[in-house]
Amino acid sequence: MITFDETNCYFHISTPNSSYVIRLYGEYIPQHLYYGKKLDNLNGILNDDEPFVPGFSAIDREYCEEQITTDVVLQEYAFYGSCDLRKPSFHAVYKDGSRITKMKFVSYKIYKGKPTLPSLPATYTENDDEADTLELLYRDEVTGLELTYTYTAFVKFDAVTRSVKAKNTGCDAVNIKEIMSCNVDFPRSDFDFIHLPGAWLRERHIERLSLISGRTHIESRRGSSSHHHSPFFALVDKCCTETQGQVYGFSFVYSGNFEAGAEVDSFGNTRAYMGINSFDFNWMLKKDEQFIAPEVVMVYSSEGLGKMSRTYHKLYRTRLARGMYRDTERPVLINNWEATYMNFDEQKIVDIARTAAKAGIEMLVLDDGWFGKRNDSQSSLGDWFVFKDKLPSGINGLAKKVNDLGLKFGLWVEPEMISENSDLYRSHPDWCIHVSGREKSRGRNQLVLDLSRQDVCDYIVKVLSDILSSAPISYVKWDMNRNMSEIGSEKLPPERQSEVAHRYMLGLYGVLEMLTQRFPNVLFEGCSGGGGRFDAGMMYYFNQYWTSDDSDAVERMYIQHGTSLVMPSTFMGAHVSEVPNHQVGRVTSLETRGNIAFCGQLGYELDVTKMSEEELDAIRAQIEKYKTISDTVHNGDMYRLLSPFDSNYVAWEFISNNKNQVVVCYGTVNTLPQCKNNFVKLEALESNREYRLFGADKVYSADVLMNIGFAVENQKDFSADLYVFEKI
Repeated sequence: MITFDETNCYFHISTPNSSYVIRLYGEYIPQHLYYGKKLDNLNGILNDDEPFVPGFSAIDREYCEEQITTDVVLQEYAFYGSCDLRKPSFHAVYKDGSRITKMKFVSYKIYKGKPTLPSLPATYTENDDEADTLELLYRDEVTGLELTYTYTAFVKFDAVTRSVKAKNTGCDAVNIKEIMSCNVDFPRSDFDFIHLPGAWLRERHIERLSLISGRTHIESRRGSSSHHHSPFFALVDKCCTETQGQVYGFSFVYSGNFEAGAEVDSFGNTRAYMGINSFDFNWMLKKDEQFIAPEVVMVYSSEGLGKMSRTYHKLYRTRLARGMYRDTERPVLINNWEATYMNFDEQKIVDIARTAAKAGIEMLVLDDGWFGKRNDSQSSLGDWFVFKDKLPSGINGLAKKVNDLGLKFGLWVEPEMISENSDLYRSHPDWCIHVSGREKSRGRNQLVLDLSRQDVCDYIVKVLSDILSSAPISYVKWDMNRNMSEIGSEKLPPERQSEVAHRYMLGLYGVLEMLTQRFPNVLFEGCSGGGGRFDAGMMYYFNQYWTSDDSDAVERMYIQHGTSLVMPSTFMGAHVSEVPNHQVGRVTSLETRGNIAFCGQLGYELDVTKMSEEELDAIRAQIEKYKTISDTVHNGDMYRLLSPFDSNYVAWEFISNNKNQVVVCYGTVNTLPQCKNNFVKLEALESNREYRLFGADKVYSADVLMNIGFAVENQKDFSADLYVFEKI
């Protein structure tokens, strides 16, 4: 809920276990007073609020009656051009060339529910009683620029969302150079900084480091959130673990260029920030126009990282994901990519489908190579018509053949890209992102379509709508396989060229919104060379995401563990693929590959026509087992028991919503010789109850499982086992 104390001029934003307190400090400064464990009584919160003016800091004389400097005041939002010389939240250039912004308080509103963010993905409510919202309106009296800071507190989740809207009520255009969605100032600096760096094939590895004086900063300048830095970080206590210590999580609901981090000043204060990357960014805001910054979801936990993650999981699973597949079990699929790459014909795909059906697989997905004249990566992106030499029956004919075998049919597309050797490029060479007179850099032999243009977006919507209407297609894998370079658009004037990257994201979001609404029965899965754009913004449109192009079971222990800091398992596409693994060459057992894939959305990516009857029986048994635990894994609570980043092992626990089933996945990276059995301690079981280990004549009390654990045998290298407990 959100309340306002008129006597002391502060707002109290509270969730079930957290409090966030803002004070109206004079007419100009929304002062940050507190963020942390829930406060039931705020009496005395202002008793020791003494202004501090350090040497060499200028005094903001017009801000309030006291002698203060914003250089050290804890603020909700900070502006370039004031006495605050830390990283600003907002920076603009005005008609006369000045860069000074001073916002004066105008009004506030508190109301039930949560507003939508036009043209942007965001968390939502299903009824107004689920959340309270606060809007603070500030105005620059010199320029006429208005900013609205929006805070939403979810009633059932320990989450607070923040966004910012800029509106130009003046006469002259304003050039916005920087607009952060979130700024939180803390009166301490003894934090560790946790983030999720990586690269293609090793996304979202966990890195933890101490804050330094100055900035600890992550970002993407690649045109997407990228493989390299996930748009998430957490500030945590030095002693913080999975189960104890304070955590402040920041997750950006945006898929483009971003920046985020923490700045420690000379006086022990920490400024956390997150928003669109100010690098190469400018947005011209003309009279009466507005700019809406994407949403940041903040989660506080006083019970360690695990509690933070479970809050994100529940919120994103139920109030970010949308559509029929939000609450529906997804089919187990087989993708032909590693089985055939682009070297296939219709009969080969039908043979894979026929064999897959015998093994209990429920859907076949046709990957790259079905369109244009596509036999390799040199051509045809943009030509979304069937390659009849490969598929003489067309997509409709093939889909019906697959359906007749008892499988659903899915299709791979890469609509954001264009090949120079394509009919589309020959007709519209100006449709790609480029700068006239400059060489175009290629990535995977392709260029990026300019989705800042409405005509390009309209083309994508039309051709994909035609495809999806032409055949019984139940699934779309939407890929995007290169970063942006030489960013420019022939459609925009010179003064708006720095808007291209964000306009691209707005165009993409518009395309996805139209297609997902037009085809509500299609399961859309996102992909960007695997997990290169696996972020909260994409999860608004895609019910699942291809977690990584690296399907090696051992590397997936790391990738899925790191991803789970923010994203629930229900979003994670996880496949059993060929061995030796096509990415790293490692050989792991079918059982190990299956058990790791069980902890996401199970799929297969191998040539089942080359497998023995014994192996096909094993796949059938895997799917049958997966079906008995998938609801617990996807919709239950996850507990990370052991981290591969800290040990030789990984262990994940999933507890069903009714608390009757507990699923534990335990993996070993490398075997230690002459090592006794390990004991795995479980969490959050019901006290005074007993649990039976499925498939074994063993019963454990909750006390034993949580305080002593159960024994797992010393496993082989690169192995993973699954344990299922049922409450008695």
